[in-house]
Amino acid sequence: MPESNPETHVIDFRAAEQLLDARDPRGAVKLLDSVIAAHPENTAARLLRARAFFAAAQLRPAELEFELVLEREPDNAFAHYALARTFERAGRPDAATRHFRLAAALDPKPEYLKAARFETGD
Repeated sequence: MPESNPETHVIDFRAAEQLLDARDPRGAVKLLDSVIAAHPENTAARLLRARAFFAAAQLRPAELEFELVLEREPDNAFAHYALARTFERAGRPDAATRHFRLAAALDPKPEYLKAARFETGD
């Protein structure tokens, strides 16, 4: 069965990255569904699927997927930042601020600090 072939899943993952870059998030989600069905522990695939859900404006699935990534990798600054953007887009500013601040605390990138509304010492 080709669906169970690990090489197929790697190809599907890479193709999903390309689809997301080409602004086809729904196509990316479809490819990633089979990868995640075969490898539910694959955090990278889940993070990519969360990004695709976000890009497709499927905020609740994006939120759930980002939260699952953070259960496994609580120190993933990008996942906190992306979850915060998801909350922000969903009109949940308090939840967004919390995760923007966690992202900035974990990785003080300028965009994370700005989103967290921390003073940068200008």
